[in-house]
Amino acid sequence: MQNGKEIILAPAQPQELETCYAVIDSGRKFQKEQGFIQWTDDYPSRELILDDIEKGKGYVLKSEGRIACYLCIDFDGEPAYLEIKGAWRREESYATVHRMAISEEFRGKGLAAQAFGLAGELCLQKGVRYMRADTDYPNKRMQHILEKNGFVLCGEIFYQGGGRLAYDKLL
Repeated sequence: MQNGKEIILAPAQPQELETCYAVIDSGRKFQKEQGFIQWTDDYPSRELILDDIEKGKGYVLKSEGRIACYLCIDFDGEPAYLEIKGAWRREESYATVHRMAISEEFRGKGLAAQAFGLAGELCLQKGVRYMRADTDYPNKRMQHILEKNGFVLCGEIFYQGGGRLAYDKLL
């Protein structure tokens, strides 16, 4: 609940692709406004978001039935996480959270915390007690959000052509 409004995490549907992509694109522009580029013009692409949705990895956070956030929750492992400068705290099945963006009209309302909380509940429902995520060095906002939501910095991984800060969370 947020201000008395029900917040739900649900699998994104193919007919929601354009809205999901618009949220991602808004996140891309927000990064540029903050003075860095983590998401390029080519990544994440509309095709990648559609692929997430078709494979059951694309999720939306809805408030009052409207899409407030898009994120990928992947239970298949992330190949880039096989090599880390540092160390993961566990070596077991995990969920990776990628491509999280909050719609412009919903920013600053604590939805990232709700998204991570609901993603954690989804993990536990699937018997997974461990989450991983990464972010770019200049993305101080996401670093703060991850740490505020119980993620611990474990080291650096190489992803999408560059080094990324690697985080994990025990559930």
